Amino acid sequence: AGMTGTADTEAFEFKQIYKLEVVVIPTHLPMIRDDRNDLIYMTEDEKYDAIVQDINECTAASQPVLVGTTSIDSSERLSKELKRRKIQHSVLNAKQHEREAEIVAQAGRPGNVTIATNMAGRGTDIVLGGNFNAEIAALGDDPEPEKVSAIMESWDKRHKEVIDAGGLHIVGTERHESRRIDNQLRGRSGRQGDPGSSRFYLSMEDNLMRLFASERWNNMIQSLGIQHGEAIEAKMVNNAIERAQRRVEGRNFDIRKNLLEFDDVSNDQRLMIYKNRNEFLDQGSVSETVEGMRSQVIDEVTSLYIPPNSVPEEWDVGGFERVLASDFGMQLPIAQWMEDGTVKDGESVRDKVFNELMSSYQTKRESWASLGLDADAIEKRLMLSILDQKWKDHLQAMEQLRQGIHLRGYAQKQPKQEYKRESFFLFEEMLANINHETVRMLSRVEVQQNLDRRAEELRRQQEALQRLRYQHEGSASDGGREPPAARTFKREQPKVGRNAPCPCGSGKKYKQCCGRAA
Repeated sequence: AGMTGTADTEAFEFKQIYKLEVVVIPTHLPMIRDDRNDLIYMTEDEKYDAIVQDINECTAASQPVLVGTTSIDSSERLSKELKRRKIQHSVLNAKQHEREAEIVAQAGRPGNVTIATNMAGRGTDIVLGGNFNAEIAALGDDPEPEKVSAIMESWDKRHKEVIDAGGLHIVGTERHESRRIDNQLRGRSGRQGDPGSSRFYLSMEDNLMRLFASERWNNMIQSLGIQHGEAIEAKMVNNAIERAQRRVEGRNFDIRKNLLEFDDVSNDQRLMIYKNRNEFLDQGSVSETVEGMRSQVIDEVTSLYIPPNSVPEEWDVGGFERVLASDFGMQLPIAQWMEDGTVKDGESVRDKVFNELMSSYQTKRESWASLGLDADAIEKRLMLSILDQKWKDHLQAMEQLRQGIHLRGYAQKQPKQEYKRESFFLFEEMLANINHETVRMLSRVEVQQNLDRRAEELRRQQEALQRLRYQHEGSASDGGREPPAARTFKREQPKVGRNAPCPCGSGKKYKQCCGRAA
């Protein structure tokens, strides 16, 4: 469970994706904030002029103002306009994050103007009249009671002055794509039963209006014959803007839902892999697991070269012998077994090969034990290493599949279903590769002994190569032969510019034809 002040607009998404209900709890005190209708202007310049005029009127009445912008560029542009009108203000954005606490603490003082982006200062209360706790903290660890009383009396006067002026006034310079962010901005005012007001200023040049305002709406506004500086204020306009926001929210919801549906496929596979990995870690010995892998691998390899229900004439005995030698290091005379009658059908070949492989591996385990090595630890470490590497390779393959799966839509196929189907095949292939690689590595792994002697041999080989090189250089100098003189390379063809026509006659520029790799 969780608590937030702006979850009501996202209730549908919480229910659809996370299966969570959203319950709206009434406020402790009645909310008396005055949420005024939006004002829409034709151009951004008219909008910013109206915002500055509104701020000027509020500061003249000692009413604090919080201006919410969608970007740092908007806040800096508005700041320049206020400086030109000589209106004192503070800017709260990512560039002034060090002074965030100080700016927010004073944002509720009478006549203060604070410009903030939607990412700055969230989650903090703006106390009407200013934050007296910050002023008391500035007095030190042991403040004098008289100074504390003076601060409280001063704050009480300022608090009443702001209440009489109408509380904190919220100005939005643009509607956001999500109503939730607009509600967050509005919610900074009118907290705990305090008075307040809010208004958004928009223009037909705003991103939201340009993208989602219908042509019929634009024609209607133009037919009204609005003069320069005049604004449109109507409940119908507010409803139309809210519908545009709902369309944006619906589009973003579909994008997030689509991504989650794709992620759910890999998440199910991830849970299975991690479950198996944790089981391997908890097991003291994975010998039984390795034996099961070996049996499955031999079944797959045997069926590949000796198909089930087939006659010996259809068997690829030579290929079977080669793959056993290359992958598992086993030189098995299967053809000789067939001539001697040792094996009669594919099942007997499979059993014979499996027994030979098990016998060879058991001998290898005994040799490890004679050297004081823990065979179970070697098996577990090797198997976990292969599992981790194959899982990383699988994730890369899944990402490549997801990037191009939408092209299946052109073939009248459902990309999501195709992604699930293809990812299942990739997962099955990964599991088979894990088994095959584990059996192959365990069959071919060798323990190196006398590493110090091997290192000494490598060092001697390097010294011999070094002496040979010196002798070669000395014989060349003794022969009195001089190295050939360097010759200047001369181009037989004239140099072709990158934007010149290609000499091959294709009609394209050189940089787009033969010179592309240059």
